[in-house]
Amino acid sequence: MNSKKTIGLLIIALLLIIGGGLLAYLIQTDGNTIKIQKVSYQGSQKNIQRGFLYIPPGVTKEKPAPGLIAIHGNNNSLEMQDGFAIEFARRGYVVLAPDMPGHGFSEPPAWIGGNDMLDYFRTLDIVDKNNIGMEGHSMGGWVSVRLADAKRDGYKSLVLLDSATGVYCPRGDATFPRNTAVIFGTYEELSKLMWGVPTGRDVFKAFGLKTLFGLPEDGANVEPGKLYGSIQAGTARKLYITKATHPGASFSPASIGAAVDWMQMTIPAPKNIPATNQTWYWKEIGTFVAAIGMILLLFPLGRLFLQTSFFKELSEAMPESKAAKGFGWWIGAVLAVLIPLVVFFKVMSFSALGPAICTKIFPQLYTNVILLWVSGVAAISLILFLLWHFIFNRKNKATFVNYGLTWKDKRLNWKKMGKSFLLAAIICIVAYLTLALSYLFFKIDYRLWLFVIKPMAPWHFRLFLIDFIPFFVYFLILGMVVHGQLRRGKAGELKQWQEMLINIFLLIVPFILWEAFQYGPLFAGGVMPLTKLPEANLWSIFMWQFLPLFTMVALVSTYFYRQTGHIYLGAFLNAMLISWIVVASQLTFKF
Repeated sequence: MNSKKTIGLLIIALLLIIGGGLLAYLIQTDGNTIKIQKVSYQGSQKNIQRGFLYIPPGVTKEKPAPGLIAIHGNNNSLEMQDGFAIEFARRGYVVLAPDMPGHGFSEPPAWIGGNDMLDYFRTLDIVDKNNIGMEGHSMGGWVSVRLADAKRDGYKSLVLLDSATGVYCPRGDATFPRNTAVIFGTYEELSKLMWGVPTGRDVFKAFGLKTLFGLPEDGANVEPGKLYGSIQAGTARKLYITKATHPGASFSPASIGAAVDWMQMTIPAPKNIPATNQTWYWKEIGTFVAAIGMILLLFPLGRLFLQTSFFKELSEAMPESKAAKGFGWWIGAVLAVLIPLVVFFKVMSFSALGPAICTKIFPQLYTNVILLWVSGVAAISLILFLLWHFIFNRKNKATFVNYGLTWKDKRLNWKKMGKSFLLAAIICIVAYLTLALSYLFFKIDYRLWLFVIKPMAPWHFRLFLIDFIPFFVYFLILGMVVHGQLRRGKAGELKQWQEMLINIFLLIVPFILWEAFQYGPLFAGGVMPLTKLPEANLWSIFMWQFLPLFTMVALVSTYFYRQTGHIYLGAFLNAMLISWIVVASQLTFKF
């Protein structure tokens, strides 16, 4: 890539970041008419809770408006409620979208507290205290029920989005909670946990739901779309069934439309906009465009620095390939796919232990499981790689030079390794800076649905430094396998895009197989095969984000290997990026 093309690609990346961010900002502010204000309040554990407050035009303390609290689910952040917050605010509601404790920018511990948001919301003089509603997804629904139980006259209406009464909150009946809608997806992965039914399609048969709707458990089923009870008496009930998965409910026009319909019915909106009139998805498109821009920025930025006098010595030709060939290559490729699957199957159950596996050094539950997973994959892959090298490939006169690990003198070059680390840090910092500026000026992170690149809260930076080490070891070993053992063709024989596609395939196929195994039967009308295993369905939800993340990993690793002839720059940069992305997006139990 010559300098003109590199600079052109850099400009395109920046335009995507700015253009995507501006589009997202204009949509979530409804053409710069809705004010989005950062707010904070102290939780019951003395931890500071933070969120966004959406204030429609014309709302003042003299002219307060109905208010809504939009509460995200477990291991999410307030941005997962953007669709609801945007559509509620467009209709004139004041909306509070909080980060739950230990999530996003709200201080830990997670799963404790969160019951103060309604009290805080009711202190705002721009909110009509007699017309407050709550909408909560998954764990956020349970929180909303606890809030309703603590202040039974402090709200008027409630939406449970792929959530339930019971389990971790007071069980509902015909009079509690007040005016409640249940929105449930036919492809709900957690239906057994929520309502005790095998699939979301069966929710209308659930005993707990019948009790909530004032029906005898052995009587008729709940009829979707029918209004039960009385809005005036606070006993209104309605069941909406949408074609959505558990995480898909936050990204579903039907689910968002159902929530808007219910709130407009129980708490009349200042602006009567039809529930089907939605714009929120353009905001998601904008943040995704910005995410693509940030990832694209990594490549021309790295290339330009590699052309400077300081980093130029890192640019070397790829070494002669001594990769496995023929049947041996396919054996290696199959193992590269199976090892992550087998190890993940073994370690995912640790998350069922909850905070018990968290410490002050490693305080993030799901991050800890991911670290166990990549450590296990790295250890097994390294053992198999060394066995292959010493038993088979050394006969082919292969050395660690051919794997991009050492230099031509067959030694480690600590100076070049240090420069590789420094360059990776510079690239990562510039990418992070674009996100920080986007968050400051546009009030956005980079995302599409579950694929999230968030800014780090202050306590995340310490975790980033700790988690970087195991992630680097993993990506270093991954680089040896992908660019040493499983490299296709001779040096320079494959075009860059061809090699990238092969490596993307090798890295994401394990997750495609897992999701196909789990979701195929679910979408066909059955249940997920691993439903009886603790945490399996939950991890199937989380795993969707691995597809874009490991696509990014393959692109970064391949590009910088071809630029430098070694695996260090790609491994350092991937470790920094993934440590940042994982740490910032996971719930935290302890400081």
